Amino acid sequence: MKVLITGFDPFDGASINPAFEAVKRLPDEIAGATVVKIEIPTVFGKDGEVLRAAIAEHRPDIVFCIGQAGGRAKISVEKVAINLIEARIPDNDGKQPLNAAIEEDGETAYFATLPVKAIVNQITAAGIPATVSYTAGTFVCNDIMYRLLYLAKTEFPSLIGGFIHVPYLPEQVVSLPDGTASMPVELMTEALRIAIETTVTVDEDDQNAMGTIM
Repeated sequence: MKVLITGFDPFDGASINPAFEAVKRLPDEIAGATVVKIEIPTVFGKDGEVLRAAIAEHRPDIVFCIGQAGGRAKISVEKVAINLIEARIPDNDGKQPLNAAIEEDGETAYFATLPVKAIVNQITAAGIPATVSYTAGTFVCNDIMYRLLYLAKTEFPSLIGGFIHVPYLPEQVVSLPDGTASMPVELMTEALRIAIETTVTVDEDDQNAMGTIM
């Protein structure tokens, strides 16, 4: 089995993105699955091009895309992506689309095909704050999640995939308002490792048994 996991590059003037910082620290094998790690651009459209090329090259069974959700305190495992771009800030190419569809022939929304609740339960069981999220926003994080699930629907039907948001790193909140949430990169990396392990090893009965979020 092979897992592809992506993390965004820094954006909005930042020098670091916790998404790829956590991704690149993952081991190359988890629960017997080979783990391929790539950085993708925080750019509408280009993110999907890089992702599609990586899927075509590596032929993964499972794809995780990881992004930063500054201000959130927990690992957020996303349930749904919507076919909408409403960019609150420009992307790394200076583009700021508003009220635009991601894929003109795509569905209004796609649900993650990862075992979302099982992942959250396993991460929280390890003492790491995590939650199911029902909004990936309307910036590039939602964009890549939607493009991933669109690719799974239209080109790679056996592909399992979804998206996870991670909080700020502690060093990112030094000059931000008091109380801004952050999480050490080691905890983020362990949460991602658990997410991969859970997805690789869980079966349908296990998903149902772990389906209740406490």
